[in-house]
Amino acid sequence: MKKIGLFFIGLMITANCFAQNSSAQAKQLLDEVSSKMGAYKNMVIGFTSTLENKEAGITNDPPIRGHITLSGERYNLEYLGNNFLFDGKRLAVINHEEKEINLTEGDLDEEDGFIYPSKLLTFYNEGYNYTMGKLVNNRGRKVQYIDLTPIDSNSDIVKVQLGIDAKTKHIYKLIQIGSNGAKTTFTITKFKSNQPISAKFFTFNKEKYVNQGYLID
Repeated sequence: MKKIGLFFIGLMITANCFAQNSSAQAKQLLDEVSSKMGAYKNMVIGFTSTLENKEAGITNDPPIRGHITLSGERYNLEYLGNNFLFDGKRLAVINHEEKEINLTEGDLDEEDGFIYPSKLLTFYNEGYNYTMGKLVNNRGRKVQYIDLTPIDSNSDIVKVQLGIDAKTKHIYKLIQIGSNGAKTTFTITKFKSNQPISAKFFTFNKEKYVNQGYLID
């Protein structure tokens, strides 16, 4: 009986050591990604997003396409039919179809736990526990997944899987699973760095849109 008890204790210690090692490996890889992508002056990223909720019978097909240019905290995002301009202090959300513009101080709030494309490269820096996930061969591209679990047990996000290109150390895919059963997937389809981009590209030109008859709130 004593030997059986020692056996199970040994198993628990081994499992704990494995979990700690997996967490340390995941942190090391995330640090490499942050260091690599954070060193670029700017990034131009094309992506697709899909939403699936089998219980609610919801799925978007074909995928929604988006495009974002990032430079530090500033970004210019085309997504869901809107243009999001953030100059580091103020956010302008431009709805071209309705010709309406909403201006707010500060960046997007993560409402309902949704990870916006502008947060793809930074969301994991705080609020998550992480471990190494599966290594997938995607048409010759090796993608290492990291499994992230929110520290907050009341979070609307249950789990996030972050796919990282093992060769380039760039983020390739993000899979977010919500408490309501919804599964949101972002896949990066195009990536360029250090492009010649004017600072005005991230700045809202009020006069331009007033002259075009936009309603500004």
